[in-house]
Amino acid sequence: MKKVLITGIDSFTGAHLSSYLKSFGYDIYGTSLFSIGDKKYKCDITLKDDILTVLREIVPDYIIHLSGISFAAHGNNEDFYKVNVIGTTNILDALIELDLSLKKVILASSATVYGNQGLEVLDESLCPKPANHYGASKYAMECLAAGYFDKLPIIITRPFNYTGIGQAEHFLIPKIVSHYKDKKETIELGNLNVSREFNDVEFVCEVYKRLLECEANAETVNISSNKGIELLNVIDMMNKIAGYKIKVKVNPEFVRKDEIKSLTGSPEKLFRMIGKIEQKNFEETLKDMFEN
Repeated sequence: MKKVLITGIDSFTGAHLSSYLKSFGYDIYGTSLFSIGDKKYKCDITLKDDILTVLREIVPDYIIHLSGISFAAHGNNEDFYKVNVIGTTNILDALIELDLSLKKVILASSATVYGNQGLEVLDESLCPKPANHYGASKYAMECLAAGYFDKLPIIITRPFNYTGIGQAEHFLIPKIVSHYKDKKETIELGNLNVSREFNDVEFVCEVYKRLLECEANAETVNISSNKGIELLNVIDMMNKIAGYKIKVKVNPEFVRKDEIKSLTGSPEKLFRMIGKIEQKNFEETLKDMFEN
């Protein structure tokens, strides 16, 4: 069996991805900051010795690095750089030190590295200009990781927004769905005039699987669909699913001054690398989240 090590396996993405890859016969191992279990190892990626211990034990064929600070409103700005940048380079340095025969190393960056480009569709040819510490830390990680392209079979991914069952409620879509589950009469949101990709986590899992199996490396690629959905349309879909209309209030505290108005990505490079992937209608995703 092909061994895959997923850092941050307890995360929303990690939980879905581990189950998805297992269904295709992959032998899944993972790291967690807080817990241990069957094929799951406690590991702080800011500590290189922790990483070395895990890698010596598992000797993986593939690595998917998901571990990091992923919530843009996280309170401590220093954490973004300590975990997302230093933690990632610790992993890459450990891999080189152990000289493992790896088939693929996938590093999860973020579409927020693009910042507000003033364009409807964002592709990988654009020069990133992140607008917050989360995006800046991910771009710093990308820049440093590119220095390892000649040493390791790396692909850097820039996922656009995605969601699904089990995502934490401080993220936008789960927050909205939870209000309907609780039959709340009102919901407070930020800027309503935004358009985002809201892809399904199953789409993202299939992308990661195909990236593991493709021949490409030394590439940076969007995980995107170029299917933007306006926030008010999400509300309309949920009104239909839940069978009642919620009242939407704009809370000025939720409106970010550096808000990116449109964030959709071109999937052309991705689909050239791994083939086109279709995904279910977003209303089905919302319904799954509402009913589970």
